[in-house]
Amino acid sequence: MEINRCSRCGNFYVSEGNVCPKCSTKDNAEFSTFKSYIQENGFENSINTISNDTGILVKNLNRYLGYQEIQDYQKKLASIDELTNAIEKLENT
Repeated sequence: MEINRCSRCGNFYVSEGNVCPKCSTKDNAEFSTFKSYIQENGFENSINTISNDTGILVKNLNRYLGYQEIQDYQKKLASIDELTNAIEKLENT
């Protein structure tokens, strides 16, 4: 068994994941809110603006940015931007 420290509340717990069982429901809800926000607005806004708009603490947003799902989404958006730029260049030549 491994003892972990909850990323949200700081309490110790024995379980998988980076948040304790008491915090997991709220953490999942906030992560869902964050995903919806970036799907609607992209990553254009600062982390402080996203925090103000969603009510999610900056420390939790920074943690979510490290999640593989968010990193994959960022890569996907970057690929779409690159493709859009390449199409615009072709249209302008």
